[in-house]
Amino acid sequence: MNIKIFILSSGGYGARIINNIANRGFSSGIVGLEEIHENTPEFIEDIDEYIPDNLPSCDLILAIGLMGDINLIIPGVAKKTGARSIIVSINHPSQIPPGLQKEIEELVEDRVIVFAKPFCSLKPTGDPYIDEFVRYFGKPEMEIKADGLIKKINVIRGAPCGSTWYIAEELEGIPVEEAEFEAGKKLHNYPCLASMRTDPQVGDTLMHLAGYQIKEAVKKGLGFAQRWAVVDPETCLGGKDCHHLCLEKCPQVKIGEDTIVIREDGKAWIDPASCGCCELCIPECPHGSIEIVQKRTSLK
Repeated sequence: MNIKIFILSSGGYGARIINNIANRGFSSGIVGLEEIHENTPEFIEDIDEYIPDNLPSCDLILAIGLMGDINLIIPGVAKKTGARSIIVSINHPSQIPPGLQKEIEELVEDRVIVFAKPFCSLKPTGDPYIDEFVRYFGKPEMEIKADGLIKKINVIRGAPCGSTWYIAEELEGIPVEEAEFEAGKKLHNYPCLASMRTDPQVGDTLMHLAGYQIKEAVKKGLGFAQRWAVVDPETCLGGKDCHHLCLEKCPQVKIGEDTIVIREDGKAWIDPASCGCCELCIPECPHGSIEIVQKRTSLK
C-alpha cells in the first residue's frame, strides 16, 4: 500500500524523525513538508494566518514537535489536503495540554487522529493509513538471534527517531542477560530527544517511557525478562481497601499498555515484558504486595 504523507515539523526533534523516515525508504511517500518556526507564539488568536497555502493532497499527516497553539493548524491542513488520518507525536509534557488536545480532536471531525506520547509508543489502530505507517515506525519490535551473546538483531518496527536501529547494532556481542538493561543505556547514548521532565498526565518522564518501549522489544525478542515488578497473590486483596491503586499509578497503563491487568479474582498481575521497573506502583500498594524481582523468567 502506497501512502502519501504530508509533514508538519518543528525543531531538531522533527528533523531527526524526517531524516530517519526518508532514510528507511519512505522518501517517495513524503509529498510535502512544512517547517514551523520554533519561535511561533505559544498562544495564537487567528490560527488561519498560519495555515500554509498550496498544500498537496495526501492520505496521512504527521505533526512532529509542534508546541502550543500552532497545533491548531492541523485540522485546517487536513481539510486542505484531504487527509483522513493524522498522527501527532508528543515528546514534551507542555507540548499539547489536555484542553488543546480535546479542541483539536473536535475540529478534525470524522478524521482519525492519534496522539502518540511518546512517538515510539505508537501501535496499530485499525486505520489503514496509520497502520501502514506503523508497519515500519512506532513501538519497537525486534527479532533477535543469540546463543548466550546477541548475534544479530532484525528490526521489524523501529522508533520513528531511528534509535531502534542504532540500539540493534550496539547490542550485538552483548551477553543476553545484560541486553534489556543495555538497551535502556543505549537509548540515552543515541540520545533520545524526549523530555526528562515529568509529565503530570502519566506521572513519569517521556524519555523513561521511551526506554520502557525499547526494553520491552528486547525482552520479547529474547523471549525472557530479567527484572520486573511482581504482585504477591497471597497478600494482594484484589482491590479491597486500595481500589487497584497500582493500576492507576502505572505510567505504561496510562499510555495504553496492558502492563498491569486485573485478573478474574480481582488480584493484580504485572506483565514482565512491558514492566519498566519504574517502581511507582510499589509505594501505592497498602498491603506491600509488590516488589521488584531480578531473575530470568520466560515470556512464553
